Amino acid sequence: MELRHLRCLVAIIDAGGFTDAAIDLGISQAAVSRTIASLEDSLGVRLLHRTSRSVVPTTAGVQVLARARKVLAEADNLIREATTGHTRLRIGHAWSAMGRHTAEYQRRWAARHPGIELHLIRTNSATGGLAEGLCDLAVVRTAFDDARFASAVVGQERRYCVMAADDPWATRRAIPLADIRSRTLLLDRRTGTTTADLWPPDARPVVEYTQDIDDWLAMIATGRSVGITPESTANQYRRDGIVFRRLRDAAPVAVHLIWRRHDPHPATHAAVALLTELYRQRT
Repeated sequence: MELRHLRCLVAIIDAGGFTDAAIDLGISQAAVSRTIASLEDSLGVRLLHRTSRSVVPTTAGVQVLARARKVLAEADNLIREATTGHTRLRIGHAWSAMGRHTAEYQRRWAARHPGIELHLIRTNSATGGLAEGLCDLAVVRTAFDDARFASAVVGQERRYCVMAADDPWATRRAIPLADIRSRTLLLDRRTGTTTADLWPPDARPVVEYTQDIDDWLAMIATGRSVGITPESTANQYRRDGIVFRRLRDAAPVAVHLIWRRHDPHPATHAAVALLTELYRQRT
């Protein structure tokens, strides 16, 4: 069985007969008849009831037709992915995308590369969907497998302390890193940038865990815990009940663009150059 057999079956039903199906497919009516006969022979069942006035599917034909439409749709999607891959660039991220640069990145990309459509894709994984094959590049702020993925540092982001809006610390302009030791620290185990290694082994805060940024923010809003995050989160996730205060004396977070070493998208270097340009424009 080949895709042409399934396309022929669908064309006959959609067109209402062999003659119109032949026109739609650009082949002869005899070729349509031979193709359907070959399909029926390979399946061992009759698929169509033919009369002088109509063609309707048999019970088996209805079942095969439904499956044929799904198979053809998947095949068309596969072809579309393969043939349009270089006219589309998918950049993944676990959260925050490019932070405060996100909107400007999208605008400048559209202006400079009108032939390559940009898609930002959020995936709750450590590689922003790159390891899962959901994107061509990914913005990451955590460790990654540098044997599997190539990368470029595009910028750095300051760290912020995140707390409930009614937290006593909310009146401060900045929070010393050492003060966090007296609080319960909420960490995103899957994609978060903060670990207990920010403190000496004998002076670490109590730690609790979550696995999604929305859950992380919701739990912090209760006032039971605080969090630490790059400034991109403060730009992208401002919401009622949450405040962000700069964290003093903590190393900044490096922002990387990563991509597959053995199959980079042709626009990879352009994507890296633009994001690097934006991070360098900090005022």
